Amino acid sequence: MVEEEAKSLPMELSEKGGVENNGFVQNEGFDDKETDTSNQEEIPKTCNVDVDLAAMEELALKPYAGMPKEVLLKFSSQARYRVTREILFWLIIAAAVMLVCATIAIIALSPKCLDWWQASPIYQIYPRSFKDSNMDGNGDLKGIQEKLDHITYLNIKTIWITSFYKSPLKGLGYGAEDFYDIDPMFGSMSDFENLLAAIHDRGLKVIMDLIPNHTSDKHRWFQLSRNRTGKYTDYYIWQDCTQAAGSVTPPNNWVSVFGNSSWQFDDVRKQCYLHQFGKGQPDLNFRNLAVQQEIHDIIKFWLGKGIDGFSFSAVKFLLEATHLRDEPQVNKSQNPVTITAYSQLYHDYTTTQVGMHDIIRSFRQTMNQFSSEPGRYRFMGSDGDEKEDIEATMMYYGTTFIQEADFPFNFNLIDMKNLSGNSIFEAVNLWMENMPAGKWPNWAVGSPNAARISSRIGKEYVNVMNMLLLTLPGTPVTYYGEEIGMENIPSEDVSEERINSDPVVLVPKKSPMQWDGKVNAGFTEGNSSWLPVNSDYQSVNVEIQMTWSNSTLNLYRELALLRNELPIHRGWMCYIWNDSNVFVYVRELDGLDRVFMMVLNFGQESTVDLKAIVPGLPSEAIIRLSTNFNNAGKAVNTKLIKTEMGEGLVLEYKTAKPVHTMEAFQGNCFVAEKACYSSAFNLLYINC
Repeated sequence: MVEEEAKSLPMELSEKGGVENNGFVQNEGFDDKETDTSNQEEIPKTCNVDVDLAAMEELALKPYAGMPKEVLLKFSSQARYRVTREILFWLIIAAAVMLVCATIAIIALSPKCLDWWQASPIYQIYPRSFKDSNMDGNGDLKGIQEKLDHITYLNIKTIWITSFYKSPLKGLGYGAEDFYDIDPMFGSMSDFENLLAAIHDRGLKVIMDLIPNHTSDKHRWFQLSRNRTGKYTDYYIWQDCTQAAGSVTPPNNWVSVFGNSSWQFDDVRKQCYLHQFGKGQPDLNFRNLAVQQEIHDIIKFWLGKGIDGFSFSAVKFLLEATHLRDEPQVNKSQNPVTITAYSQLYHDYTTTQVGMHDIIRSFRQTMNQFSSEPGRYRFMGSDGDEKEDIEATMMYYGTTFIQEADFPFNFNLIDMKNLSGNSIFEAVNLWMENMPAGKWPNWAVGSPNAARISSRIGKEYVNVMNMLLLTLPGTPVTYYGEEIGMENIPSEDVSEERINSDPVVLVPKKSPMQWDGKVNAGFTEGNSSWLPVNSDYQSVNVEIQMTWSNSTLNLYRELALLRNELPIHRGWMCYIWNDSNVFVYVRELDGLDRVFMMVLNFGQESTVDLKAIVPGLPSEAIIRLSTNFNNAGKAVNTKLIKTEMGEGLVLEYKTAKPVHTMEAFQGNCFVAEKACYSSAFNLLYINC
């Protein structure tokens, strides 16, 4: 019985899936055949153990790094791995969808970025007076390239170079002899290309002048036209006129900008040609489509060279009335024979004629052909120059559907007759109130045709004018030398020879740029300069002002840096107060509690209680910048803000209630490119 049970035990173990152990073979060379089979019952063949094979397999096979595909597949189908994998997959899909949606939302809600011509001040250079590189006493293109570090030091990104076409250089060179060439005085086309490359290498932009209204009488077109050669016969405006006893009877009473008749008799053609400027600057006939095409070709040539934009000058003169009637007299009782000044007539038939804006818009369309490349938008400015008719000036912005100039240049701050807080307010408000919605303003306090700030209104107002210029909304334009407070040179310092050769030189009376205290102010290493440098050059120059913390130059630089602050960069402007002495306004941005308030004195010493004017204004504000650098960082009582003559303050404070949301100031606030700030996401959006 016991023996039977013993015999049946291995069978049961085997049936339960046991594992047979054959023992340890001592001698691998051992021969099976020599085994003594008679003793098999005494030596057990096997040792059977009851083991779960599935459990063994699970213990033996676990995931490990570098496992082969066969092993990996054994686990991939298991629920715990499959479910985890599917959860991660759908989480990634959901996250990707959310990221795409968030990106679309951010793009849709983000305001348009300011373009390069909006974000930076524009620095205007008259090349003949900026820097001489070859010791001939005349500034040139290489000289501009030598001084590009000065532009970057000012935190300026855009340079505007006035006319440098080949010309007789009369009237500031605004009558080109060849629109496709550089005047040898300024260098060569190679010099221009090198300058352009150097400007772009520094991340700067450059715009240049184009005066399409007229050419020089030395221009090839005029020489062909006066000889009635082919298509050039009608490139200019010719009319019959009578000549007797050495005097000419013009077709009508039209007067040039520079005075006297705008008609000049030509001995070759035996007719009179029209010149609305100097007699050596005949007007082109823009009713001739071939002339228009010539200008389009010139635009394409320079844009192809790589310039970033144009300033179109004298565009209101492009067309004249074909009926040639006399223009109305301002003083109807004046003897018509005595009319010689431009101001003595209303220029109804020689400016802003029907069709003129169509021509300018066609220039814009040509420029747009070069603006398709990302980051290469080509800027277009124009000089509206309608001092008496602000609505006519605003037409240069174009319409909602038809683009024209990005902006007409604004000279309101130059044209003021009297300086005061009220006159500054009126000049600023005139532009902002009339500017079409969605357009961008601009401001200038100096130009080639105007006296310098210090000579026009006084040295004591240079800094406060620069503070106004750089804190108003829009693009500021600075004429070279205004950043250091240069003055005009006296008329007697200009030689009679220079006056006789070019009477227009008396208009600007602006001497060459003053770089240092060396001979000729560092403008030239030659013996003399084309105009004498100002006698104050040893104390008013770039080099010395860089070392003075309280200098006009360093204040200008700090103000240009301040423009990077969001409220000043693209925020609201609200008028707070103006009187005969001060003009006060704020710059603020929706969603941002930081506000900048400008208190600018254009009169005499003044004290103003701003807390009584602005509800909720904090009792104290910090001076962020001052025309007196020593005051920066100080706190002022907003109930008692005192300013000296010509002093300017940029105050900074925090508030939860910006001025532009207050009902009392609703008619006093303007914004050009509206944006709101989200402190949670640190970004700008448009749906405020």
